[in-house]
Amino acid sequence: MRRRTVAVGTLLLLTVAGCSSNPPESTPSPTSTPKPTPTRPGDTGTALPAWANVLRQPVDGQHLVTQQRKYVVTRGSDEAGTTTITDRAGKKVVVRHVPAAGFVAQSPVVIDDRWALIEDIRSDGPDPQIKVLRYDLATGKATAPTALPPVSEPEIGAYDGTFAYSSTDAKNRSCLIVADLATLKSRTVTCVAAPGYIADPVVSADTVTFSEIIAPETARRCKRILTAPLAGGAVQPVPAATNCIQWSGATVRGATVWSEVGAADPDQYQSKAYVRESGDSPARPLGTVVTDTILACGNWILWETRTVGSSGEETYQINRWRSGLSTPQRLYAAKPGVALTPMTCQDSTVYVEAAYLASTPTYTETISAAL
Repeated sequence: MRRRTVAVGTLLLLTVAGCSSNPPESTPSPTSTPKPTPTRPGDTGTALPAWANVLRQPVDGQHLVTQQRKYVVTRGSDEAGTTTITDRAGKKVVVRHVPAAGFVAQSPVVIDDRWALIEDIRSDGPDPQIKVLRYDLATGKATAPTALPPVSEPEIGAYDGTFAYSSTDAKNRSCLIVADLATLKSRTVTCVAAPGYIADPVVSADTVTFSEIIAPETARRCKRILTAPLAGGAVQPVPAATNCIQWSGATVRGATVWSEVGAADPDQYQSKAYVRESGDSPARPLGTVVTDTILACGNWILWETRTVGSSGEETYQINRWRSGLSTPQRLYAAKPGVALTPMTCQDSTVYVEAAYLASTPTYTETISAAL
């Protein structure tokens, strides 16, 4: 396992680690729901959806990981990131997953109507490890999914019950695996010889988009983005727009949005984004995005942007795009000073957590929009 950076729950938990506050009211405030921005003239997409409040908690409380038809998944702010899965109808806790000593929980949680896959990682010390458990949500029991090739990189991309990850095979190659949560059937999409490796899988309804890192830790290091159909077929590279490192991306119906950032760029928290409507179409610039926030959800590709005002105050926005739109739509605009976590998607619904760190007391609020 090469990477030593561990995300406990969401990015927010890292950003505000160590903060504490008195709990605010547990019910969402209707006035905090943002008003959707009207569709711009000339756009051919549907009207923008309304946002709904899902969960409001203190900064050091429970944070939403994902929600689906039957279950809601939250993660605590404790050091290990205790994961709780609750039945939405009966409000009964069906899983309370506490990582083993020395391990912390890693996002996301892959979940369907019967099963949930939870990943823990130990990145410190002489013996780094990744553990994966599959929970039977009917009984709450956990088993190690031995039918799957072992996970070798911490990133797992998921779209409902389909997920993708990196595994190391018997030839010491890093391989991209696509698997089904319900059946545990899997297939190898592609492999790269060591010391190169595969990472950053993002799964949509029809495609997995991923990174291939060649010659890491050397001046010849190259990071490129590729795509592969979930139904099977050839792996295709996404041609870069510049001589930068391609960072991450998402693909839906043949169209890809991706970002590029150079190793010497001063602000790698942000990167330049591009779109191709098909593999042979020209790249169109989309401006600057927050790195690692590009996501596929339903028929859409979404990403976050950040602007910094003259006083240093940050303002976050969420944009979306799909084939046929001449320009992206602004899906959500946060108030100045309100930070956003990276988005998640389940059942064509996008979830994002907003952190109100300038409020007294501080709190977070998870909102959702059905796309």
